Amino acid sequence: MRRMLVAAVAACALLAAAPSAHAATFEFGMEDEGLVLSNQLLALKAVDDWHALGVDVVRIHARWWEIAPQGTKKPAGFNANNPNDPQYRFANLDNAVAIVRNAGINVMLTITGPGPVWTSTEPSKNEGRWKPSPTEYASFARAVATRYKAQVSRYLLWNEPNQKGWLQPQWQKSGKTWTPVSPHIYRGLVNAAVPAVKAADPGSETVIGELAPVGNRAISALTPMEPLPFLRSLGCVDDKYKNVKTGLCKGFKAPTATSLGYHPHPQQRAPDAINKDLDQAQFGDLPRLFTAIDKLRAHKRLKVGKNIHLTEFGYETSPPDAASGISLALQSRYVQQAAYIAWASKRVIGLSQYQWDDEPVENQGSGTKRYANWQTGLRFNDSKPKPVLSVMPSPFIIDQAPGAKTGLLWGMVRPDFQGQVVIELRAKGSSEFKELARISPASDGVWSKKVTLTAGAAYRYRWTPKPTIFQPTPVERTSGIVDLNKKEKSRYKAGLAPTP
Repeated sequence: MRRMLVAAVAACALLAAAPSAHAATFEFGMEDEGLVLSNQLLALKAVDDWHALGVDVVRIHARWWEIAPQGTKKPAGFNANNPNDPQYRFANLDNAVAIVRNAGINVMLTITGPGPVWTSTEPSKNEGRWKPSPTEYASFARAVATRYKAQVSRYLLWNEPNQKGWLQPQWQKSGKTWTPVSPHIYRGLVNAAVPAVKAADPGSETVIGELAPVGNRAISALTPMEPLPFLRSLGCVDDKYKNVKTGLCKGFKAPTATSLGYHPHPQQRAPDAINKDLDQAQFGDLPRLFTAIDKLRAHKRLKVGKNIHLTEFGYETSPPDAASGISLALQSRYVQQAAYIAWASKRVIGLSQYQWDDEPVENQGSGTKRYANWQTGLRFNDSKPKPVLSVMPSPFIIDQAPGAKTGLLWGMVRPDFQGQVVIELRAKGSSEFKELARISPASDGVWSKKVTLTAGAAYRYRWTPKPTIFQPTPVERTSGIVDLNKKEKSRYKAGLAPTP
């Protein structure tokens, strides 16, 4: 069994090793960069809340452009391999790592550009995202892994290299044809950085990819690339996975890492909805992504493990964003369904929720509001919980194939638990729940049970957290209710969030 992810944040002194979060094979993770790096006073409280939710790991960015010295030329005497070089500015990241670790939660670091302008191989463009130097990136990655090897065991190399906001150019024009560039730049970056990280922290995991799930057909050098063409170009194969040995693929060396990371943001799609664009891969397209990875692995064009990390995921909601968001009820349902689908894939190591709180609204004057940022939080921007937060400690799914009389009951109890999960059934027309079965969850809190379903019945489960110093006598918790009377188009029927 495995466990799922949701990211967290923090701030304190770094050096003492905090207690390790409980081991898990399906991780529950969180990421909120604005909180963990930019608002560390609020982060101190937030990470305690995340620990209470059972968060296993928090994703934090090691931002090259903030940590390294600025300018168009590399400073004289600067040793980029040495994290103790006085021109490096690691204090803010030190605090963030310490806050998370001191809450008993593990950290994974995204070592990402863009770097300062001097790290570009063409600094005259005055753009750190433009063709960054693999050598300089490897030095920064070495410095990060050297500094944090006692606190961190997983390093993610770059963030969304198929997006112009992180890496440029994405394309170059040959005659009338646009050809990919960013995958080849990225291959150079990871081929330089992975050995540097492993030399500094030999027992660590390295995660590459970290792709956004969508893109566009090229109309300029900055058009974001779709993820599957990016992967094929990264591995120097054509659309039929035949090796390419010319052009930017001359002298090809396969990227090598522990595993692949990915950001399967579904936007407004259900987690089992399929995108018709075969070059994109959102949450419902994970089988398509797995197929591409497996073909590249089989051809030895990508040397990574079979399992992947889903390190950024979330649904924007309405309220507050009526233009881009789904309803609060749908967010509650979809997050539970996504957790189950990820677990059932048997290939996903963890799933990380993107954002604890919604990002602030931009006022455009005359009372107009612009939701330019992310509204994927488990809470609103004023810290008021969304309904989804009530189902995070105990997601509940009934997986019932169309026309089947049986179904798989699945849930996950977080954080640590004691005793057994008690599954209950309320018959149609009854007002009382009665015990159906008891089951012992796996060490990561996941449980499942196949049953013959009763038509029109409702199901839920009860469980008890382990005592803590904050709650020596924990209160028994109850999951959301799956009511088979309610129509649900998906085969994955999710527990309804309790009414506030």
